[in-house]
Amino acid sequence: MSERRGVKQTHSLEELMAEQAAKLKEQASQLPAGAEREVLLKRARIAETGAHLSDWLRSPGLQPPK
Repeated sequence: MSERRGVKQTHSLEELMAEQAAKLKEQASQLPAGAEREVLLKRARIAETGAHLSDWLRSPGLQPPK
């Protein structure tokens, strides 16, 4: 049986994804237009979408079918 490490999460998944998106956007803003910049912006959009989806899935309004 494996033991879990005593690492405590201090940020939610949504917060981590939003922070990652912000960092990627900042990195992209430092680059000239081109493929590398577009890749960073795409990764930022994916992170933002993931944060929104995770938040939506945890919302109290979401109910299982009856």
